[in-house]
Amino acid sequence: MQRCLTLTLARHSRLLLRNKLALVHCQQSAAMSGLLINQPKYAWLKELGLSEDNPGVYNGSWGGSGEVVTSYCPANNEPIARVTQATLAEYEETVQKTREAWKMWADIPAPKRGEIVRQIGDALRKKIKVLGSLVSLEMGKIYVEGVGEVQEYVDVCDYAVGLSRMIGGPILPSERPGHALIEQWNPVGLVGIITAFNFPVAVYGWNNAIALTCGNVCLWKGAPTTPLTSVAVTRIVAEVLEQNNLPGAICSMTCGGADIGTAMAKDERVDLLSFTGSTHVGKMVAMMVQERFGRKLLELGGNNAIIVFEDADLNLVVPSAVFASVGTAGQRCTTTRRLMLHESVHDTVVERIAKAYKQVRIGDPWDPSTLYGPLHTKQAVDQYLAAIEQAKQQGGTLVCGGKVMDRPGNYVEPTIITGLAHDAPIVHTETFVPILYVLKFKTEEEAFAWNNEVQQGLSSSIFTKDMGRVFRWLGPKGSDCGIVNVNIPTSGAEIGGAFGGEKHTGGGRESGSDSWKQYMRRSTCTINYSKDLPLAQGIKFE
Repeated sequence: MQRCLTLTLARHSRLLLRNKLALVHCQQSAAMSGLLINQPKYAWLKELGLSEDNPGVYNGSWGGSGEVVTSYCPANNEPIARVTQATLAEYEETVQKTREAWKMWADIPAPKRGEIVRQIGDALRKKIKVLGSLVSLEMGKIYVEGVGEVQEYVDVCDYAVGLSRMIGGPILPSERPGHALIEQWNPVGLVGIITAFNFPVAVYGWNNAIALTCGNVCLWKGAPTTPLTSVAVTRIVAEVLEQNNLPGAICSMTCGGADIGTAMAKDERVDLLSFTGSTHVGKMVAMMVQERFGRKLLELGGNNAIIVFEDADLNLVVPSAVFASVGTAGQRCTTTRRLMLHESVHDTVVERIAKAYKQVRIGDPWDPSTLYGPLHTKQAVDQYLAAIEQAKQQGGTLVCGGKVMDRPGNYVEPTIITGLAHDAPIVHTETFVPILYVLKFKTEEEAFAWNNEVQQGLSSSIFTKDMGRVFRWLGPKGSDCGIVNVNIPTSGAEIGGAFGGEKHTGGGRESGSDSWKQYMRRSTCTINYSKDLPLAQGIKFE
């Protein structure tokens, strides 16, 4: 009897096990079939080397054994594919390999480094449409903006190629006979790059191309919500390095969350940490880097304003304000969040902009006719609703928008709110969503002061024909922002100009002008080629 019972239980257990395994297999098959990458419509993702499961670590070889994260499409909240993030042990291994690769990279002459960067730009050109489509699919920005973002990386590669033959310091006149006084610029070493979700290609490109040309190696941690873009970009760059018989670890990548970001901030082997993200997180990063006396480059928040004076050309104002406030669904650091209108044109401009808002084509971001896509996450939708409620409580009037759209994905209506005080708490809060606060002013002095009273200092713009006002705006009592525009929107920075801001925006500068100096260390060098030893300032020591 006992034997029969034992055999019965054993058969029952085997049956349960088979059923459980069958269920797991079915669940895995369902999960696999449910991934967008397996649908014929998205077969182009495989052109970027992506698959259902992707390694999230690259240091010359691909790996990753940490948490598995699923990337979702903001336009429908469906899963695209999975990425396995880095563990702290894999981060440690990657840092070691990256620093080892620097020993070879630093010995390569700058013009030859520029040639590698040129090849990276060409490789990106070949993939620009498919990579732009991935940005659109994973981040949610419209297709033309996705392609434009890859174009930014291409353009900064071109910029960096020219820079590779121009880096250098001056030869200064020495006050001592028989002496030469020169400035020598050398790479800092390892540049850590932490980027945000809203520009998952371009911001890395700004840092990467210039850092490489300057003789540095790079370690990249992209946003946890856009890991497929990080993997795809790294595959393109890695292929160029491998084709040139260079260590892949020159451009390493570790996908991960706050644990990897914290490790980078605290790691003394990371000679420069470039961080792009919110002011709140940026402050914590800055303190960790400063605690070890490290170098940092911070690109943080922006609460940007357009100021429209009574003499402004409204045919320029309306499209500028709409593009700057609605573009990327309000998720640019240079998005216009405050529109200050002179009292004489206030009602006219509000009416025209509200009419333009209703004509914005909303839809799938990869549809070429779409001008406005979804927010990146469901959390952003919650922030949108919370901000509108706060604005109403603080005296704001809803002119248009204000609702979550009844369709799949994270779509919300672009919103205009009037009637708030210039110093209302919500007006001074950077909410990364498409809400435009319209303020009414009377005088130039008042408008300039309102522009400067927020904590951030990234981008700003005025619309006027008064040349005296233009130069007052550009002068010491004008805008306190890093980007100061006239008769153009707050967004749309060019490659050649240094990008960045002041105050709580961080104070860093990326891309053009002399921003390359942040990726290098300066030595003042004095060479005595005489047989005497004169001292500076004519000091005698005998």
